[in-house]
Amino acid sequence: MNKRTLLHCALALATVPLAFGAAAQDFPPKKPVTLVVGFAAGGAADAAARLIAKKLGENIGQPVVVDNKGGAGGNIAHQFVANAAPDGTVLLLGSVGPLTIAPHLMKVTYDPFKDLAPVSGGVNFPNVLVVHKGAGVKTLAEFVQLSKKKPGSVDFASTGAGSASHLAGELFNQRAGIDMTHVPYKGGAPALQDLLGERVTSYFAAPPTALPHIEAGKLIPLATTGLTRPAYLPNIPTVAESGFPGFEALNWYAFVAPGKTPAPLLERWNQEIVKVLNDPGVKEALNKHGLTPQPTTRAELAAFMKKESAQWAATIKERKISMD
Repeated sequence: MNKRTLLHCALALATVPLAFGAAAQDFPPKKPVTLVVGFAAGGAADAAARLIAKKLGENIGQPVVVDNKGGAGGNIAHQFVANAAPDGTVLLLGSVGPLTIAPHLMKVTYDPFKDLAPVSGGVNFPNVLVVHKGAGVKTLAEFVQLSKKKPGSVDFASTGAGSASHLAGELFNQRAGIDMTHVPYKGGAPALQDLLGERVTSYFAAPPTALPHIEAGKLIPLATTGLTRPAYLPNIPTVAESGFPGFEALNWYAFVAPGKTPAPLLERWNQEIVKVLNDPGVKEALNKHGLTPQPTTRAELAAFMKKESAQWAATIKERKISMD
């Protein structure tokens, strides 16, 4: 074999990985793009996903289809995306439970820090602690005093064991030094129904669900669980400003992708998602649903997830929470 032939062979071999790499990192992807959501249509996650997917599709010049894969508190969707092709065509609007709570409560078949790759923060919203009128309290301080005066007599509803509303209550138990009894339900509707019927004392509720009953005077809001007051509840103090500095228990959704997705694709999706979340029209539409846009860098999301995971792991261990 002469030198010219060797040179041609070397050049041919050198271009193979470049060709494959270019194909693997096409943007926008040549195949259809799917945004997976771990909950049924009609909820906060679905509303956010559809608003964002529509604008995302407009910006990249091809549709982004929302695929609802509900079940197991969102874990089914997270497992699906963990096993999906890492070619940039599948994204997941992941949530606080499957990403940072469930792995400490049960055996899950995915590792959120290995099998899923952070892309960008999505949206968040705080819970609002509400009580029924018969509880006889109007402030968070009075609620804590009641809980300490009658240990075991005060309970709180949640949308299920291991849910964000459950862990918000357990974190408050931990920080306030009280021992409210957890009453799990199979969703927000039955929890709210029993609270209105005064069959349970309190509920860390999603604001859009509780707001109509607050405005009607049927429920008394005591505090919200974010670090700042949401715009739609400006007169309700946060738990943090009510004597528990630093208290934060947010419901949040974030964009992740299959873990082996190439970094250049993840960066491009980050840029596009951040652009959408900063769009004035999208921000206004999300705010109307009680959702606050939370665009981040990939590194910021990774750090946030680790912080949340550590916090919930500590709370679960101290409170001895199980799924049994």
